[in-house]
Amino acid sequence: MENRRRPAWLGGVFQVERRHAGRDLIAGLVLTTLLVPQGMAYAELAGLPAITGLYTSILCLVAYALIGPSKVLVLGPDSSLGPMIAAVIVPIVAASGADPVALASMLALLVGVMMTVAAVAKLGFVADLLSHPTQLGYMNGLALTILIGQLPKLFGFSVDADGLFAEAAGFVRGVANGETVPVALALGAGGLTIILLLRRYFPKVPGILLVVVAAILAVTLFSLDVDVVGELPQGFPPFTLPHASWHDLGLLAAGALGITLVSVTDTISTASAFAARTDQEVKGNREMLGIGAANLSAAFFQGFPVSTSGSRTAVAFQAGARSQLTGLVGAAAITLLLVFAPGLLKNLPQPILAAVVIAASLSLADLAGMRRLWRQRRVEFSLAAAAFLGVALLGVLPGIAVAVGLSVLNVFRRAWWPYFTVLGRPTGVNGYHDVRSFPDAALVPGLVIFRFDAPLIFANARTFREEVRALARAEPKPRYIVVAAEPLTDVDTTAADMLEELDEELNELGISLVFAEMKDRVREKIDRYKLTRTIDPAHFFPTVEDAVSALREDAR
Repeated sequence: MENRRRPAWLGGVFQVERRHAGRDLIAGLVLTTLLVPQGMAYAELAGLPAITGLYTSILCLVAYALIGPSKVLVLGPDSSLGPMIAAVIVPIVAASGADPVALASMLALLVGVMMTVAAVAKLGFVADLLSHPTQLGYMNGLALTILIGQLPKLFGFSVDADGLFAEAAGFVRGVANGETVPVALALGAGGLTIILLLRRYFPKVPGILLVVVAAILAVTLFSLDVDVVGELPQGFPPFTLPHASWHDLGLLAAGALGITLVSVTDTISTASAFAARTDQEVKGNREMLGIGAANLSAAFFQGFPVSTSGSRTAVAFQAGARSQLTGLVGAAAITLLLVFAPGLLKNLPQPILAAVVIAASLSLADLAGMRRLWRQRRVEFSLAAAAFLGVALLGVLPGIAVAVGLSVLNVFRRAWWPYFTVLGRPTGVNGYHDVRSFPDAALVPGLVIFRFDAPLIFANARTFREEVRALARAEPKPRYIVVAAEPLTDVDTTAADMLEELDEELNELGISLVFAEMKDRVREKIDRYKLTRTIDPAHFFPTVEDAVSALREDAR
């Protein structure tokens, strides 16, 4: 009975097996040591009180455990979403004095609604709007933005500035003017160093927990003069209806859309990485439903938007997590902390939270990936660099818009300027192949074999026509132009009109347009467009070899 497969629609907590329950409980306790400091740190990264990070963690863990499909994914406040949340709510708070917690809750509500609607509409493919190169550039830009924004707190002072360069300049001025607090810098820099060293050489050691405990003890025992978190409110988060003015809803909705896209993309990629290890399949729409439920739950308890955390998921999995019982244990542990020991973290230094955030930002950066793109494909490196500059120069939210726009434009560019070539028969190789790969390939006299590696649509119809015209003008003039149509997965109405005009133009020159290896469903469209009024129905062949055999003699 223990190994019987459970229905796929059950949430992760309902997939717990008795033999794994003990490990799930232990993994939940281990996970809590990471959830508490990171939740508080990422809340402050989002421009919110630290306590909201704990509220958010509780509700999103419970909701995803009940509805989310993955056995091991861990949701919660995320370093990649923090700057996006701040980019939305901070300007509104500055302009109108609105309550930032209420705005963040409304943002979570909007994200939850968008996720749920997208899941019901089966729009899981929206995760593909961020290609890997643009996502890589965006994340590197985000890492730099977070790093620069947290440096003043690490040094014990604050900077009143907006934007990467303004914050960097403010940090440099603060250091030059002697605003650095030595005790804060010692704690923050020391904590960051320990976290990074343990992550690098002893990944199973809970570095963040050790640093947090050590810092609290140091402040408590030696009465260090440094900014601390302070006493947390006691008790379970109160039920609160999210609210915002109508004037602010437009900005919140725009921000929620960007957060939704990043969250879905991050979740799908993380779920894919862990699916094989847990004998599961990734279901994008179910994942969106789970994330939507997590955001909706957090929204009504003073929470803010959440996403999947790859680092916390890895920690939970390594600790033995095999079901969402782990998440429920984490939620219960945080609740017990708030109810019975809210003062336990009051002496946690702010520079340590900055160190936690900076460590997270460094994990977002992937310079090796940028170097790989530079070596392997310069065009995609350019896309990554543009996405990076979009975040660095324009800000976090405009940066995500730039990243999405670049991804879409890259798809359009490939359809607009696809690869095309002439085919010939190389010596000692069967079939007809690209003459660029086989420069000595023999061409068939009086016949040109042309391959166009893209669906034939409005965006590239003119390119196709001009290339065929160029082949028709070449000397010696061909009798037939055979289109190796296997890569043509579609022909739209614009391209159909172009083909009709092109065939008539070629016929006037004594040249016939021929197609070989055209897919059946594309041929059906050709018939539906009635292109065989001009293109001879006999000029469609199942293979290139058949076309050459039938036309070779007449082409001479």
